Amino acid sequence: MLEFLSDVTVPVPMIQIIMLMLISTVSLLFGKLKLALMMNYIFTLHWAYVANRDSLMDLGFEKFEMVTSLYYLFGIGIILVAAFAFLFQKKD
Repeated sequence: MLEFLSDVTVPVPMIQIIMLMLISTVSLLFGKLKLALMMNYIFTLHWAYVANRDSLMDLGFEKFEMVTSLYYLFGIGIILVAAFAFLFQKKD
């Protein structure tokens, strides 16, 4: 049923994985849960649509450029809205 997951190869540079782990660990150690969540979201968005762009383009979707660009811009919008909301959230 989930055989397709074992066939997928996603090349992610090891230095970026190390950077993500360091940033996440340090922010969690200092109690910055929201920062850790934002960093994980940003790295995931980057890996999915920037780092693996060539792999995605080989799939041959029609109008892939437009759909991907809109989806990526939507993801950037979510990051900006979340960052703005985090700035003005009250601590309990």
